[in-house]
Amino acid sequence: MNAPLFQFNRHRDDIEREVISRVVDGFTDYAGDDATRSLQLVLNDAAFHEINRLEKVRGREGQRLDDWKNLARRIGRMTQPELRDELKRRSDWYVKDVVGHFDKRVYRFATSVLPLGLGAVFNTTDFAQGLTQVRDLASRIRVEGDVATLRELAKRGTLVIVPTHSSNLDSIVLGWSLVHAQLPPCTYGAGKNLFLNPLIGYFMRNLGAYRVDRRLRHVLYKDVLKLYSQVLIERGYHSLFFPGGTRSRSGQIEQHLKLGLLGSALSAFTERILRGDDRPIYIVPVTINYPLVLEAETLIEDYLKEEGQARYIIDDDEFSRLGRVVQYSARVMGLQTSMVIRYGQPMDVFGNRVAADGYSRSPGGSIIDPVGYLSVDGQVSADPARDAEYTRQTGAAVADSFLRETVILPTHFLGWLLFERERRLAPHLDLFALLRTTSGDRHDLTELCGDAERVRQLLVAAEERGQLRLDSAIRQSPIDEVLDDAVRTYGMYHLRSAVEYGDDAIIVRDPKTLFYYGNRLSAWDSLLRDGVA
Repeated sequence: MNAPLFQFNRHRDDIEREVISRVVDGFTDYAGDDATRSLQLVLNDAAFHEINRLEKVRGREGQRLDDWKNLARRIGRMTQPELRDELKRRSDWYVKDVVGHFDKRVYRFATSVLPLGLGAVFNTTDFAQGLTQVRDLASRIRVEGDVATLRELAKRGTLVIVPTHSSNLDSIVLGWSLVHAQLPPCTYGAGKNLFLNPLIGYFMRNLGAYRVDRRLRHVLYKDVLKLYSQVLIERGYHSLFFPGGTRSRSGQIEQHLKLGLLGSALSAFTERILRGDDRPIYIVPVTINYPLVLEAETLIEDYLKEEGQARYIIDDDEFSRLGRVVQYSARVMGLQTSMVIRYGQPMDVFGNRVAADGYSRSPGGSIIDPVGYLSVDGQVSADPARDAEYTRQTGAAVADSFLRETVILPTHFLGWLLFERERRLAPHLDLFALLRTTSGDRHDLTELCGDAERVRQLLVAAEERGQLRLDSAIRQSPIDEVLDDAVRTYGMYHLRSAVEYGDDAIIVRDPKTLFYYGNRLSAWDSLLRDGVA
């Protein structure tokens, strides 16, 4: 495989220069025709946000506070050339902080060792046995979807992989799926805090990942990130980013996507066409479906705390504790239900589906020329207002694909069913009251199986309509076995099992965990509630 990313280091300096130049040029008309005012506004915005942030930071990073304060005092007295030089200097610092690196030796090592290492880690009770059971990884991490078509599309154009995001393990298992599916490696953005992990950070630094500092909110940094992503796509580097922005705290399937990086794919396509480069760009939605989520307990606690709504970065969750990662991995290898990575149907940058031949198709099946979306009176042009609307349409198409390609697993099924029954038993209670009072509630197994069978039939009908995907166990196994699978799975990893068996009943023990896993089905609440007596 001669993937574009293999040549990244050769072009890295040139990419940095291009990004810096385009950032600076792009901000000269930020406030209209007054270039001086535009540059002042951008630098003032950056200084304001950085001073506010760094005043709360200690250590080496906090030492940059004086530099930003000094800039804030000088901005009003600086000439236009001085402002431009200052913006270039700041842009250069951020670009170098963001830009990744790719080492083919590390890639060869990782692709040969990753399956071996995952196999051993996922069977930590016997390392030697783990090495001999590497082949079983494909049954623990199932890769679904038309990956053969994606391999062909990768030869014709540039893939932009856009997955759901539930766990900090997503990048690892998704990387394994790319290798397993024989798809090319991708450059991708990862939270800067993840690079602090010595082992994971080493591989990310050398396998094309670029650093995203989610603490930085000012427009200069956001533009650096977006333009860096855009330039990579323009140059043909297959890319990956999580359009949800961060992990789903609630367990729900992401529907409110961040459109900035999706917009960079459209901008890259426009720039390519203007330069006479007609290679297509393909958006590929992917769902990552876990029967157990490593950080589930921390994530749902964070979601439920009022102050947690704004706690954008969690750096003290289960992913930061090696023992919990190893324990989780060992338990996953023993599960009856596999995690599923499902590649959805590719689409163009306007949200139109792409057929196996690489051409965009209308809902009726006729071929569409994507360039036509960019043409006015036969001339291709960039139009920010128009392109923002196109990006919203593409975001909606990706969100719809996330729903269609989500694979419902037994833990999602039982979590939704039990929590819905709790709602029915106490309709006067709000969510927080339910979470406080339902631990210890008993659900008669006979009644529960009756509700489960009715809900299953509704899910099967939804799958036949193309609204979602079901794990084969939910579709085919006896309903009592589906529930038993979920009960055993809950009990294999979490510090406190969500449920346990009693005499002819299932007893709720951790309603928060049930709520988290059941939220995977929340998009179909109105459809499924008719199945609960």
